[in-house]
Amino acid sequence: MITPDANAEIPERIGKAHFIGIGGSGMSGIARMMLGRGIPVSGSDRSESDYTRQLAELGADVAIGHDAANLADDVDTVVVTSALWPDNPELVRARERGLAVIHRSQALVWLTRGSRLVAVAGAHGKTTSTGMIAAALVELGEDPSFVNGGVISSLGTNEHRGTGEAFIVEADESDGSFLFYDTAIALITNVDDDHLDHYGTTEAFEAAFVEFANRAREAVVISADDPLAVEITGRIDHRRIVAFGTAADADVRLVDVEPAGAGVEFGLVVDGVRHAARLPVPGFHNALNAAGAVAVLGELGIPAERAVPALAAFGGTKRRFDLQGVVDGVSVYDDYAHHPVEVEAALTAARGVVGEGRLLAVHQPHLYSRTQAMSPEFAAVLERLADRTIVLEVDGAREDPVPGVTGELVRREFADPARVEYHPEWPDAARAVAEWAQPGDFVITLGCGNVNRIVPQLLEALAEREPRAAED
Repeated sequence: MITPDANAEIPERIGKAHFIGIGGSGMSGIARMMLGRGIPVSGSDRSESDYTRQLAELGADVAIGHDAANLADDVDTVVVTSALWPDNPELVRARERGLAVIHRSQALVWLTRGSRLVAVAGAHGKTTSTGMIAAALVELGEDPSFVNGGVISSLGTNEHRGTGEAFIVEADESDGSFLFYDTAIALITNVDDDHLDHYGTTEAFEAAFVEFANRAREAVVISADDPLAVEITGRIDHRRIVAFGTAADADVRLVDVEPAGAGVEFGLVVDGVRHAARLPVPGFHNALNAAGAVAVLGELGIPAERAVPALAAFGGTKRRFDLQGVVDGVSVYDDYAHHPVEVEAALTAARGVVGEGRLLAVHQPHLYSRTQAMSPEFAAVLERLADRTIVLEVDGAREDPVPGVTGELVRREFADPARVEYHPEWPDAARAVAEWAQPGDFVITLGCGNVNRIVPQLLEALAEREPRAAED
């Protein structure tokens, strides 16, 4: 894994840009935006995806697999992500040639110059909050620019270059790169020390959020509910701090949250006035994200009476409680949740929608380090909220395997072994799902790796079995 270099010089002219890891959700959005500005783009990734195929169709030269030969002679600037290792052959070749090498966040700095930048940070809720703000602005007739970590369903994209002054970005705190931006309005959804591999200590992690907030030129919007966010609010030295949440002293206060079919209804109290709100996506966490989005929209000059109704246009983002299909009455969803807090939010939202049905979680642990450290927490929330859990093998992503760290660690932490099965082979996992699920049940895949690719196998296994009736 590489660490972003805050001192790297961002070139005035990008020239031809080569993205190492171009298939990532954030990297692909930046690449598409550069293509839209007439910048030639090439790139590589370890595997093909919808993102790489779309970029190729738009004119990018995309290679599958990392090789020094992918770095063409006419490349001027190389864009990298923190997930790379320093010995990546394309990165090594770029440094040998003396090319400009910038982190993806620095490429965004280049793209956002001269904009009124809204930067959204926090361990959970970044993608959804960014999507809510962008979708609401579009609904209101504005034309914002945005780059998000997931496709915004109502807009069909995770990036757009607009004509308006607002530019909304999902800012990554995991590697410290959220400090690179010239932020006008900072939104902090929560402060959860999930990235101590980079910061080393909780104190350093919290200090980075304080610095991120203090750097905002106009305002800081921050959770009034999250304990660490509340703690650092007292350390933020800013003339304009706007708090959101259920707390009695929140400037945008969330009240009366109730499930509403496949969505959620709630109230938002702003300046003493209650505004009725409804989202077409479920879950308390989405109502809370909406409160933060309304606070940001207020700082952009949009009053609550206009902002709250506009949020109804937000239909979710891809890989966030994303319905993939219904077979024999069994609904199959996919969700990006990869931290115990996110898994809890996703399963709680599902529980509010499934009614009398049951929940089957298909959990792909992400990162060996996180699995080793958090297996008890994952098991506790899965056992409490899912009727049964299938645990897959760990998606190591950027990390090397750690001896003894497998999905079996999560399985062993369940108090009731009858509620969980460990299936490192996906065909076995799909068969186990088909054997258990009944009409009216929800199956939900959980993880930020490639667990969404098991969905076709799940749907096929459900379709191949004999139709069955729900149990009494």
